[in-house]
Amino acid sequence: MAGPARAGGPSGDGPLVEITAAVETPALFDDEAGGDADADDPAIWVNRADKSRSRVIGTAKNGGLRVYDLAGREVQSILPPEGGRFNNVDLVTGFGAERQDYAVVTDRGLDQLRIYRIDLSGRLTDVTSADAPLLFSRDQAEVETQATGYGLATYGRYAVVSRRHSTTLGIFRLEERKNSVSYRVTDKLDLPKQFRLSTGATWTPCAEPGEDPQIEGMVVDSEAGVLYAAQEDVALWKIQLDRDRFIGVPRIVERVAEFGAPGRYDAETEECALGEPAPEAGRIRADVEGAAIYPTGKRDGYLIVSSQGDSKFYVYDRRTNRRLSSFQVVDGPRADGVQHSDGAAATSVSLPGYPKGLLVLHDGENKPDDGRVSTNFKYVDWRSLNTRAD
Repeated sequence: MAGPARAGGPSGDGPLVEITAAVETPALFDDEAGGDADADDPAIWVNRADKSRSRVIGTAKNGGLRVYDLAGREVQSILPPEGGRFNNVDLVTGFGAERQDYAVVTDRGLDQLRIYRIDLSGRLTDVTSADAPLLFSRDQAEVETQATGYGLATYGRYAVVSRRHSTTLGIFRLEERKNSVSYRVTDKLDLPKQFRLSTGATWTPCAEPGEDPQIEGMVVDSEAGVLYAAQEDVALWKIQLDRDRFIGVPRIVERVAEFGAPGRYDAETEECALGEPAPEAGRIRADVEGAAIYPTGKRDGYLIVSSQGDSKFYVYDRRTNRRLSSFQVVDGPRADGVQHSDGAAATSVSLPGYPKGLLVLHDGENKPDDGRVSTNFKYVDWRSLNTRAD
């Protein structure tokens, strides 16, 4: 199978490959008139019985969930429960006695997972147990601090969840009940907060007081037993998994371009003024965000990662993590480009209109915006990333 164009040689550091989106979903507006809907993270559900009825499921934060068909049309809208705010979404397939598919969502407002059964028509139904536990908080008072469930990646019957404003990751096992689904924690891991530089200095990423460098974008390579976790201001990490446990020592795949830069947080601007980065800094412009895997075999394929700070995407060899290429989604005849992307999802399954698979990307600055904060999701035909036809 053809792979992404390798611009600039094997290191992938050369000219960007510019591509365009084939489809975009309706604009979401983060204001009262728009229901405070703010697109964030997508997942692609493949309907094995009828691929034309496959769905893209996207989070909209206070706006809940949106479900789209392959033409980008909204076919279902789900509001969160009172106080809820949906952050990331991923899928669990063939789960439970009836081998059904589910969408799993981090509700950062309530510090819970919400679980939705997906029927054969692609419609979602909430089946979260009424007694579903808090993910990280000890009580409701701690939930109010909003150091809650944030990023999400699923594998098998498990969900890896990150904690907002924290370096903590947790593995949660889904538990089937009679008419609902709950979960329980099986392991936790804390990524580093401070880093030893090649200069001998110790570096702590600049952040608002009381906040640690958090993780959001994640994807699990279930065949390899590997979690890729994007620690936004630090690096993309590779972490080994063994069923319901983290194992081994996490290692860095690539650091952000700002790695090692001393910084001072300005409370008025709510921004960090940064100095020069360390010599070992990478290419990814903070935040490092959405991650997705496009498989071409049991262990082969590509890892795609969002460089949110400069609206680029980097592609790595799935097996070796070698740098391959980079691309940017620019304005085209069917949709505007992609800026400051959070979430990403990919499938190599042949779908109607996407014979080599589909890449779905969050667009943080949808245009035209009518003078309002507008976001949505862009569909990219995988063939636009290929160097040759198969």
